[in-house]
Amino acid sequence: MIKAADQLCNKIKSYDPSVDVDRLRRAFLFGMRAHEGQLRASGEPYFTHPIAVANLLADMSLDIDTLITALLHDTVEDCDVSLDALQNSFGSSVCQLVDGVTKLSRIGRQSGQNSLHAENFRKLLLAMSEDVRVLLVKLADRTHNMCTLSHISKPEKRSRIARETLEIYAPLA
Repeated sequence: MIKAADQLCNKIKSYDPSVDVDRLRRAFLFGMRAHEGQLRASGEPYFTHPIAVANLLADMSLDIDTLITALLHDTVEDCDVSLDALQNSFGSSVCQLVDGVTKLSRIGRQSGQNSLHAENFRKLLLAMSEDVRVLLVKLADRTHNMCTLSHISKPEKRSRIARETLEIYAPLA
């Protein structure tokens, strides 16, 4: 996985030569440790997902805080990591972005249970997102999840994810 960190750093340096590579590497290691032992439905280590999300955003030449957020976007929700730990390690901007992505993920799960209409949910997402980078991370997250949808064994879960993507995330994008 360290090779993946080098590749990501090189990609970012190609459009931002002054990027703080050490900070990015710290975030990479932090996320990798937080997700240690977790696997995706494909059987791959979970951290391959945040790396893929970060690469999608680096392809759009986004800033370092957004890329660090991509690497850490699931740590609060899926690991034993607090927002305070993120703030102490990576600053308030990254902390706020990760918090925003986490809140959007929680709203998404709740909306399915409460069957909010898709248009109302899109409006809610836009209203909740004080920083467009939160939506960009969430959209990259969903993009990668769609790329790996075939690894989900339950057809009804695949169908639900695809429907949410079509009705909510595609119009947002």
